[in-house]
Amino acid sequence: MNDEELRQAMAMLDVYRNQLESAGSQIQLLQMSLEEAGRAKDTLEAFHSAQEGDEILVPVGASSFVRAKVADADVAIIGVGNKLSVERKMDDAIAYLVGNISELKEALTKSKESIAELENRARQLSAAVQKAYQERQ
Repeated sequence: MNDEELRQAMAMLDVYRNQLESAGSQIQLLQMSLEEAGRAKDTLEAFHSAQEGDEILVPVGASSFVRAKVADADVAIIGVGNKLSVERKMDDAIAYLVGNISELKEALTKSKESIAELENRARQLSAAVQKAYQERQ
């Protein structure tokens, strides 16, 4: 490996590190979204099984709840993206969240695979750079 190739390899290692950092942040966001969608699905399922007039605890986040009386357990208002919410039948809302959860799991799996591939490339390149440095000494 000549000097120019070594400089390019070091620059590429920096690119890999930045990509790994970005992918790590993306995975954290995906995991948070997955957890949130799971909690929403669980809440809607529990709410759907309640009867009109029942008093229930509704999670509002941070392990906090409010008491509420069920007025209509057959309809939910759900977010569908870009700060847009729509009213849907409860079964449709739950199915929508199940689909979201599936998509999030798939994206998470693909992101983890990408990270593994990037880590492998970085490891191989790092080993080549270390070998080149050792040969120079």
